[in-house]
Amino acid sequence: MLNLKSLNKNQREAVEYVQGPALVVAGAGSGKTKVLTYKIAHLIENNFSPENILALTFTNKAAKEMKERIHGLIGESAQHLWMGTFHSIFARILRTEAASIGYTSNFSIYDTEDTHSAVSNIIEDLQLNSDVIVASKVRRRISYLKNLMIFPDEFKKDHIKNPTDEYIARIYEVYQQRLIENNAMDFEDLILKPLELFQNDKILKKYKKKFLYILVDEFQDTNKAQYEILKRLCSKEGHITVVGDDSQSIYSWRGAEIGNILSFESDFTKAKVFKLEQNYRSTQMILQAADSVIKKNSRQIEKTLWTENPIGEQLSLLKSSDEKEEAIRIAKLIKEEITRHKYAHSDFAILYRTNAQSRTFEDVFRRERIPYVIIGGIEFYKRKEVKDLIGYLKVLTNPRDEESLLRIMNFPQRGIGMTTIKRMIGFARKHEITLFETMTRVFEVIDIKERIQKNVKNFKGLLDKYIVLREKLSPGELTRALIDELGIVQMFKEDATHESMERLRNVEELLSAITEYSSANPESTLDDYLQEVALVTDLEMVDDKQNVVSLLTVHSAKGLEFPLVFVSGLEEDIFPLSNRFSSEATEEEERRLFYVAITRAQKKVYLSHARSRYRFGEVAYQNRSKFIDEVNPATINFDDPLANKRLERKSKKELMEETFATMDYIDPVIINSMIKIGSKVYHDTFKMGKVTQIIGTGDNQKVTVQFDGNNIKHLMLKYAKLKVLH
Repeated sequence: MLNLKSLNKNQREAVEYVQGPALVVAGAGSGKTKVLTYKIAHLIENNFSPENILALTFTNKAAKEMKERIHGLIGESAQHLWMGTFHSIFARILRTEAASIGYTSNFSIYDTEDTHSAVSNIIEDLQLNSDVIVASKVRRRISYLKNLMIFPDEFKKDHIKNPTDEYIARIYEVYQQRLIENNAMDFEDLILKPLELFQNDKILKKYKKKFLYILVDEFQDTNKAQYEILKRLCSKEGHITVVGDDSQSIYSWRGAEIGNILSFESDFTKAKVFKLEQNYRSTQMILQAADSVIKKNSRQIEKTLWTENPIGEQLSLLKSSDEKEEAIRIAKLIKEEITRHKYAHSDFAILYRTNAQSRTFEDVFRRERIPYVIIGGIEFYKRKEVKDLIGYLKVLTNPRDEESLLRIMNFPQRGIGMTTIKRMIGFARKHEITLFETMTRVFEVIDIKERIQKNVKNFKGLLDKYIVLREKLSPGELTRALIDELGIVQMFKEDATHESMERLRNVEELLSAITEYSSANPESTLDDYLQEVALVTDLEMVDDKQNVVSLLTVHSAKGLEFPLVFVSGLEEDIFPLSNRFSSEATEEEERRLFYVAITRAQKKVYLSHARSRYRFGEVAYQNRSKFIDEVNPATINFDDPLANKRLERKSKKELMEETFATMDYIDPVIINSMIKIGSKVYHDTFKMGKVTQIIGTGDNQKVTVQFDGNNIKHLMLKYAKLKVLH
């Protein structure tokens, strides 16, 4: 008989209740996986056959873990459960019933690249301008529409707002037809086609009879179509248990509907609600802090997490002058915690709002020899848009670099297709010249249309122009001009999807990195920077992949836990992230994201913000996040966590530099009015100095500063980040 003694009262009640629909509201760290596994084992023990139990998750990892736990409880019968992700389970059903919706059982499943290729071909077939109607944007729009269950006919009838929408409607319609012709489904179809299938009463009855009990993990992450499937499949007895936490609903940008969990009780009128409020992960102090924040949201299910764990330490507030100092101070704290409390590197996690923020941590951690791994993403310099821009810079310094030239030939899209590229490569091989030289002779290449020849000529002209400019501009100035001319920023802004905004921030971060490098190394060339990047990306520092600091976005951290957590970049417009779609709903989701960040920690949380950051190569002065101010102040230690630590012996000059590097931010207008000829100032890179000349006024004001060592610099005051010493 199943032993339920290890469950607490609320967990046990949720496990034993099988009389009707159940909503298990599982707070962070409250043991929801344990409840799900025990409930499945309890169902089998109470005469539900494993073949009649459907358990749905969102990741294969979660499904595998649950299966292993259930196997440990009930043995081999766990193998017969219908357990897996929504996509895997319904693909299995669709293969069985494919003929009923006009497919064969061996249909193809198109991934993102396949669908992109299909859309590209349709754009070409319809003879649309691919520079205006961009395949990647159309593909994402179609995916978004399908997640909202808006199909071609409805879109054409009710959602056309501009000429581009009209083109998308045509492409969407042909795309759906092409999928059927190709006996293929995309990821969205794996959820939508079962709804079409279940319109057949005979088939619906078959699966309602088969799935006598349904369980759903991470219910707050379901979208409209997934919830509709559940409602159709659920038996008249209401044998369904959904487990989730509205406070951790953070995926609206990919179709998740928080309304599903909030409306479950009204949709299933006999539903019984179980609240798992005992937390087994975090200290009392961490839970009090998290609870004080999430209670600011209006759309939520009332609950209060508590724990029998120790009270624990207050959250620490870490203030830095800029993002580089933020990374340096966090690195110092990690080393100190390891030395004082014998933590391992794997006990630490650095959480940030966007992937672009990892770059500074990567640079500092490499220098400080702190092993790390990026979870849920790739290293900054390996991200596609970053590699594409680095590819441009490599071609500008070495036009014979064919691999880099091939990477950038059609980024951004300029109508130079693979057929053209293959013909140019063949010409280059035949005449024993480089691909770069071939572009000059593109009119000699057979079977390339005049329009495409012109595209190649224009691309070659662009590269020639920047090869000349490379000798006249600093690496930062050159990169900024190139980004502007390529229109990359505008391209990502116009797309305005979550994915494109991430890519835009990566471009912004790369420009900041190059500008910082130029500032710190005024005599450096583009070649020098590219060599540094090559050494950074090729460095193999970590031997033991396990004992490493984790760098990850808060989205990637969901479901994970760490003894010590640093939540970085807590500034307005970064966390919470703001954009033109900001609303009360998006602010509440940002707050839920902050709640998720805090509740990843078991023992200690550091909240970190900087007073300024480089954004697009310029200094942006930051206000600290409103979320910090929403945390119960009794749970925060506002003292600098590094202030009272035992420091190595330093000179008076070094101590002054450290003091002014961390001084509170002063508004730049105030700084400008304070600076006079003779003023003593501090700069993060050049250190102590004296103003010897002031030219101009307002935003165009420039200063000449004689820094230590007779190092004379001419700086734009608006961007110089000078601090006046009294």
